[in-house]
Amino acid sequence: MRIVIVTAGSRGDVAPFTGLGRRLLDAGHQVAVAAHPSFAALVGGCGLDHRPVPGDPQGLIRDLARAASRKEAQALTKAYADGLADGVAEAVAGRADLLLTAFGPAPLSRTAGEAFGVPVIGTYLAPSFATGQFPLPNARSIDDLGPESNLAAGRDVLKRAEGVFAGAVTRLRARLGLPAGASPAPVDVRPVFHGFSPLVVPRPEDWPSWVDVAGYWWPARPDGWHPPAELVDFLQAGPPPVFIGFGSMAAGQGERLSELVAAAVKRTGVRAVVQTGWADLNGCGADVLAIGDIPHDWLFPRTAAVVHHAGAGTTAAGLRAGVPAVPVPVMADQPFWASRLYALGVAPRPVPYQELTANALSGAITTCLSEPSHRRRAAELARGIAAEDGTAPLLVHIGSESAG
Repeated sequence: MRIVIVTAGSRGDVAPFTGLGRRLLDAGHQVAVAAHPSFAALVGGCGLDHRPVPGDPQGLIRDLARAASRKEAQALTKAYADGLADGVAEAVAGRADLLLTAFGPAPLSRTAGEAFGVPVIGTYLAPSFATGQFPLPNARSIDDLGPESNLAAGRDVLKRAEGVFAGAVTRLRARLGLPAGASPAPVDVRPVFHGFSPLVVPRPEDWPSWVDVAGYWWPARPDGWHPPAELVDFLQAGPPPVFIGFGSMAAGQGERLSELVAAAVKRTGVRAVVQTGWADLNGCGADVLAIGDIPHDWLFPRTAAVVHHAGAGTTAAGLRAGVPAVPVPVMADQPFWASRLYALGVAPRPVPYQELTANALSGAITTCLSEPSHRRRAAELARGIAAEDGTAPLLVHIGSESAG
């Protein structure tokens, strides 16, 4: 089958689909990933076709922070959504037998699938259906307030998510000659497979029967990748370091964060590998090395702990490596994953980014490294996750579709 995977957002929203795409490729399918132009090298380096979708998430975050008014911010968001809608439609029009869609652009994928007669399967990286068992990621509060409140919080999340692309869907339907009507919501896509481990978030019993928790989809390593010699030398020069990175968060705050991280590392007395990320962190001191993008599946098992923003992908990589974590959630789904790490016993209490200081970070790292139960629990979870094959249920479903 000619399969197009539609996604949008930061690297963490794209990388897991490279691994899923490679497995589909190995199963004999033709696979393209529709993603922003900045990810062309990531997708192509993993042996997959790339179909460009307009948009620069990093630039959008920067511009929204500088917007002088709510009206200006709304105009920026509208332009991003409309560009994404056009890109999704063009990606599907470029021939496809099946669409796999991330949660964010799901209403656009569903609309394009309807227009071109292409079935759509949801491939979501975070829980995306309201449940009484917990508030969904992006809920206004992550506290478990009971079944009714959790359901209400989840429905509020989904309503807000639908609103992001409602106008773009209406305009796309008109452009593609579809009848006007209610804008498709992410929950209108079926079936849906969630790409995280049931050991981390068990499947809620009150979810629809066509919604599954499949297991993680691990990012593929770029073909021919080798670790930088400087990093290999640093790792061999002393005890395992602590990894510190904030991914796509904190853009423009590199100088302040770098000083904070350097002070925390010095106070804790550890070595550290600092990932530059969108914040553009740098390394200060003989015991700190700054690096660019490195496959987490290679690096994390060589670390003593991972300090990160609790994005879905980085959270998963830390669990896979069996190392304890220090979650520093910033926004969106990150408080949800941070709370899961704490509840699972692989991390101390999260340090919200707004409360991050050198003292707070130093204390959290010390607690993480000095409590043996964190490492023991992380190793137990890693063994369980290693026994799972998150792509298998999806491959079986797609195989039955292609056979039909």
